[in-house]
Amino acid sequence: MADTRTDIRTDIRTVGKDVGVIERLWRYPIKSTGGERLRRVDVDERGLVGDRLFAVRDAEGRFGSGKNTRRFRRMDGLLHLSSRYPRSTPEPGPPELLDPHGNAVADPTAYLRTYLGRDDVELAREQEISHFDQLPLSVLTTATLDWIRREVPGVPVDERRFRPNILVRTPPGTPPFVEDEWIGREATVGDTLRIAFVRSSERCVMTNQAQRDLPHSPLVLRTIARAHDNRLDALARIVTPGTARVGDRVVLA
Repeated sequence: MADTRTDIRTDIRTVGKDVGVIERLWRYPIKSTGGERLRRVDVDERGLVGDRLFAVRDAEGRFGSGKNTRRFRRMDGLLHLSSRYPRSTPEPGPPELLDPHGNAVADPTAYLRTYLGRDDVELAREQEISHFDQLPLSVLTTATLDWIRREVPGVPVDERRFRPNILVRTPPGTPPFVEDEWIGREATVGDTLRIAFVRSSERCVMTNQAQRDLPHSPLVLRTIARAHDNRLDALARIVTPGTARVGDRVVLA
């Protein structure tokens, strides 16, 4: 049997060429909850405007997540909720929190305290401490996503398990994990936005967790760990702010 690690890391030279088009855009107004699909979004130095601008914060100042770290506290159930910004809001905040049935709740903090069974949590806007796990922009390709689907055929998989901001539809024949070839390079997105790819994300148990119509499955993270050292996507910083739109071309510099 061929070595999977070798097969999926085929080198592709795409200097100055399109690597694909934006298939979907995702923003997550409240960290660790389900996000909102957009047709267009402004992007500033911080990332998608309003992305993860709010979080569930406990009395110790740690943010609700799917894992425990110095900054984050595991709070199971957040992925069954979702968040969005009201269309009438000219700038982000405060977002709406939606219950597992998709209904907006009247008081997000009161709802979260009942839902999580904790009286020390509140919905909080980002202040000095960043809500981002790592870098502000996560980009994933359909080539990689399709490969994962083939590897775990009995498990429903779409990009929501990996929470990218941008899903790029790549040309037929593009190998999975092509994002590796972008690390250390810049790209233009649409007319004005320019980003620099820095590294990939190290995945955690959130990829396995159930959310809405996606069931829990340990096979997802196990497959990524076996084939690609537990890493998935390309994380980027913003070089030149601009606007991203579905259908925009992504061109490596």
